[in-house]
Amino acid sequence: MRAPGVGIVVSAVLVAAAAGVAARGAGPAAAGSAARAAAAGASAAPDARIREAADALAQHLVEVRRDIHMHPELGNRETRTGALVADRLRALGLEVRYPVARTGVVAVLRGGRPGRVAAVRADIDALPIQERNDVPYRSTVPGVKHACGHDAHTTVVLGVAEVLAGLRDRLPGSVVFLFQPSEEGPPEGEDGGAPLMIREGALDDPKAEAIFGIHVDPLLDAGTIGWTAGPIFASSDRFAITVAGRTTHGAYPHTGLDPIPVAADMVGALQTIVSREIDARAPKVLTIGTIHGGNRFNIIAGDVEMQGTLRALDDEVRAALKERMARTVDGVAAAHGTTATLRFLGEGNPVTRNDAGLARASVPGLERACGKDKVVEVAPQMGAEDFAHYAQRIPGLYVKLGVRNTERGITAMIHTEDFDLDEAALPVGVRALATVLWDFMAAPRQVTR
Repeated sequence: MRAPGVGIVVSAVLVAAAAGVAARGAGPAAAGSAARAAAAGASAAPDARIREAADALAQHLVEVRRDIHMHPELGNRETRTGALVADRLRALGLEVRYPVARTGVVAVLRGGRPGRVAAVRADIDALPIQERNDVPYRSTVPGVKHACGHDAHTTVVLGVAEVLAGLRDRLPGSVVFLFQPSEEGPPEGEDGGAPLMIREGALDDPKAEAIFGIHVDPLLDAGTIGWTAGPIFASSDRFAITVAGRTTHGAYPHTGLDPIPVAADMVGALQTIVSREIDARAPKVLTIGTIHGGNRFNIIAGDVEMQGTLRALDDEVRAALKERMARTVDGVAAAHGTTATLRFLGEGNPVTRNDAGLARASVPGLERACGKDKVVEVAPQMGAEDFAHYAQRIPGLYVKLGVRNTERGITAMIHTEDFDLDEAALPVGVRALATVLWDFMAAPRQVTR
């Protein structure tokens, strides 16, 4: 039997030999081209080694994912998860900075060959959702669950670190691993997530030239990778509207000011922004998720507070929606003889936009890693991701990892009590990310913008 990697080494030697022959028999320009070809051959991703290493990790990946799943932690409180990640990366010999952005981790793997600097990000926080699945690895924390797959994201990126660390002598360039807290949003009154990671220098030392990420998708079969060029997730803005009223006895509403019918009119008026004021061809969502007002059945409420979310796939549409919301809230309140305030809570997330050049340059690597029939172009969705903040600063590629298995009944959506994933997808995610990272680091800098 041929030892693993022998074919790759032989290929590199043959390329180098061919380059030498060409250099001796041609002019300086041809010699330069031949030398570059030899270097490219030497730096090419060792696909077979990556696949072998990722597949060998399969059971270990399941164990890591289940451990994290059983011990979920909410945003800015991921102390156990952050420490676990930092310890594993130190054991692999990476340069580790911890904590970053409260509970996050930044680690650097420096390859043995020259190349570019790529970052890869995983989110580590869970959601305030009660686990309903009756599985051996169900959450042990009441009311908290990894219902968005961040346990899988963390596991996959740890797997990428292990695979590439095993190939570091051949690795061109450096990889910056980001394990980010609070993607779902920090607690009210705190900062966190991607913006805080960026402010604390996660992309700066060494300076990352592009960033990659992955998200589980229960709409894609396990083993499938979804990609797109341009927007892949919407912007998101959380807002609160407070309608002022004047309390009185419910039998005599004319002696007070009832904010509840004002709020009802406001909900309808806000929906006309979406249906009548913005181009119907532009995807957008305005959802009122909560309405709270009053404390007794026969008392006019003193005020009503509504909270909701605003989504768009275009920056101009996002800005137009905000401007029209402010005008509508003020106008409806004034028509009823009262006032209302609109507040946007936090800075929100911009559109998650994949760099077109980076996306298209990465597709061949995804196809080599997963199979051409398993790599599909997908439409953007109205979910949101704070990965967008990184992709505003450097070229980014965010891909989807299919985790659905209809035969096993694994079909529930993310952010639900029943969400689970087919763990056979974990080594697929490792292969995909490890391959595109290697391809990017080995490529000349003109591949992207």
